[in-house]
Amino acid sequence: MLGGINDDELEDAILIGLGEPRESGYLRSSKYSRINLNSFTDVEFQQKFRFRRENFEELCHGLGIPGKIQLRNRYSTTGIEGLAILLRRMAYPNRWCDLESLFGLSSSYLSAISSHVMQIIIEKKGHLLNLGHAAWLNEEKIEVYADAVHNAGAPLKNCWGFIDGTCRAICRPSINQEDFYSGHKRMHCLKYLDILSPDGMIVCLAGPFRGRRHDSGILRESHLYEDLKRMSTYGDKKFCIYGDSGFPLKEFLLTPFPNVNLDRNQILFNKHMSSVRQAVEWGFGKVINEFAFLDFKKNQKLLHQEVSKMYKTAVILTNCHTCLYGNQTADYFNVQPPSLSQYLM
Repeated sequence: MLGGINDDELEDAILIGLGEPRESGYLRSSKYSRINLNSFTDVEFQQKFRFRRENFEELCHGLGIPGKIQLRNRYSTTGIEGLAILLRRMAYPNRWCDLESLFGLSSSYLSAISSHVMQIIIEKKGHLLNLGHAAWLNEEKIEVYADAVHNAGAPLKNCWGFIDGTCRAICRPSINQEDFYSGHKRMHCLKYLDILSPDGMIVCLAGPFRGRRHDSGILRESHLYEDLKRMSTYGDKKFCIYGDSGFPLKEFLLTPFPNVNLDRNQILFNKHMSSVRQAVEWGFGKVINEFAFLDFKKNQKLLHQEVSKMYKTAVILTNCHTCLYGNQTADYFNVQPPSLSQYLM
């Protein structure tokens, strides 16, 4: 290690300085063979990259990843391979050096390609995490959602989604660590606000916010409620979402009755809404189940990694996964998610 530069980066710098052509051989190709994605069985492919082989090209195209990726520092690869690098990195808490033998590329090469692909996804599809930017989320779809929630046992007939505050653990920051510490969760974290629909799609992700913030304050700062009002009013029809008691009670955001002197109907309301809300929370857990790297807090370093960008990318990819293969939440509510092309349009 020299001045914070690892051996792979030093080797890259030397090769660039000598004018070595990268196209004639990648940095680890002499030690490891270059990856051949067709060499994996269908089961191995999905285990490593989370998506099936037959959907990979459609996914790459839908996300706006070009067929050829060429970076200014002469790193280059195909779009398919670039997406595979990002997905493999996020699927499990691997170190870059652990992936050198799989891809036949150096750590710095893999890191640069992964960051570039992630940036493409955020730039071209990041708007899908903002409420109201999804073309498929219209009055007809919201009515379908509300019917599904009611048919699953909710007393409300106009509730189309559920809001929750998500805490993602991070490594203890070296600067202003107290701002990121959640006394409730007893950890350093970033917070996000999610809205999840009965088909398991995360239709909104607001954040990140510092871990010490309360959900009600985050809701106010995010201006999400203003977007919710526009999304939930269609003439005389008004829809709402449901959240826990950490959120303020509003016209378009309902919460449980306070646990003080409740009558029988209020107790039953809380019980039934809690039941359907718990089913929706399976969808929140899918992000981490599919992309376990995000759950390894020692690698979630604010000053060294693009932590929030990584999580937002994972949410978009999780939604893509739900579009293609469904999920437990969609099965429970018997609602079909949008197709991949509908979601990414």
